[in-house]
Amino acid sequence: MQLKNYETVFILTPVLSEQQTKDAVEKFKKLLVDNGAQIVHDDAWGLRKLAYPIQNKHTGYYQIFEFAADPQFIAKLELEYKRDEKVIRFLTTALDKHAVLYNEKKRKGLVGRKPEKTEA
Repeated sequence: MQLKNYETVFILTPVLSEQQTKDAVEKFKKLLVDNGAQIVHDDAWGLRKLAYPIQNKHTGYYQIFEFAADPQFIAKLELEYKRDEKVIRFLTTALDKHAVLYNEKKRKGLVGRKPEKTEA
């Protein structure tokens, strides 16, 4: 079985309690692990303003997972997103070797931050 690298982002409805949000995130994390995916990194972006209203909501709880999994599993994951009424949007993308390298550098703080100025 050949594993490919993926990144998935999903947005949960903002009307959920903190515990409901944690439970929903854990549900999808467990789904990944139970199906043989190796989670590389997970990041909770938290409650953020949406670019445009979705279902009359202007904010949403963002969660991102970076993982390695069998390509056939992605259809099952996305079906679970569609079935869960708490998820208002999701996106799963396959990562090439450059994206994986970029994400590693970003986690180490080498990319995406402006260099700090030193006063002389």
